[in-house]
Amino acid sequence: RFLYSDEVQIGPETVMTTLYTAKKYAVPALEAHCVDFLTKHLRADNAFMLLTQARLFDEPQLASLCLDTIDKSTMDAISAEGFTDIDIDTLCAVLERDTLSIRESRLFGAVVRWAEAECQRQQLPVTFGNKQKVLGRALSLIRFPLMTIEEFAAGPAQSGILSDREVVNLFLHFTVNPKPKVGYIDRPRCCLRGKECSINRFQQVESRWGYSGTSDRIRFTVNRRISIVGFGLYGSIHGPTDYQVNIQIIDYEKNQTLGQNDTGFSCDGTASTFRVMFKEPIEILPTVCYTACATLKGPDSHYGTKGLKKVIHESPTASKTCFVFYSSPGNNNGTSIEDGQIPEIIFYT
Repeated sequence: RFLYSDEVQIGPETVMTTLYTAKKYAVPALEAHCVDFLTKHLRADNAFMLLTQARLFDEPQLASLCLDTIDKSTMDAISAEGFTDIDIDTLCAVLERDTLSIRESRLFGAVVRWAEAECQRQQLPVTFGNKQKVLGRALSLIRFPLMTIEEFAAGPAQSGILSDREVVNLFLHFTVNPKPKVGYIDRPRCCLRGKECSINRFQQVESRWGYSGTSDRIRFTVNRRISIVGFGLYGSIHGPTDYQVNIQIIDYEKNQTLGQNDTGFSCDGTASTFRVMFKEPIEILPTVCYTACATLKGPDSHYGTKGLKKVIHESPTASKTCFVFYSSPGNNNGTSIEDGQIPEIIFYT
């Protein structure tokens, strides 16, 4: 009927078979009608089902819209029945994303549900070993370092899916420094549009900066809403070494800690900065005063001098982001904004 009249009647029951037929007989106008129908009816609870179909029928535009919906409403999407029906490649494509808006412990729980369903599809007993087997490389895409030690202990550590060695290494990662390599990504997941940006407030690097248990702090305000995901910090002047560090963002007026991470980083002895990330992005509001804080344990390091009071980051796709810095009481070595640690702030606009 469509070939003769250009008229089409598509419903939820017929859209996928119509799309298949339009693809098979190369009728792009009918394909477009089907994709348009699916796009208009896309919701969090059917996003995974439609993503599977979009990948099967090679519809990248629809697949992209499905992934955007999953990013924005990850919890609703993985709670829907269609999540456990996806294939392993679709599961991996989702787990690779940096933009999911969900705590990693909940994501792990959903992946375990998928593994149980996949065992049943493959007519395998639902055992720890078989769940590990059907997950394959998907297991390596879970970002266990983003969990709190309590979340890890209550879930993955008791799941039987990880080996005893992996469980021990991850517990060590949470509790000691230097941290052992665990082979899992520790990059935060954040449903943020835009590009990762960073600003550096120092114009020159010097040595030597000592640590006696006090914190390096700098107060700042920003002219627009952003999300801070980490700091760049200076490393040792004595060659490659490891540091133990606590990083925080504090609401200065309320004296309230908005986010922190007890972690560590390795440096190579150069005057470069080394990334130290929060487990989740921290929302920063315009005109509110915040304190960036880093408490390091380790040898003397490089430090920055000739600090700027105002740093503007210009982006071709977004408005200017203007940071204004102020000295902070209680700063390490009694310094001002002109020299110190915390040279770099890493953020999303």
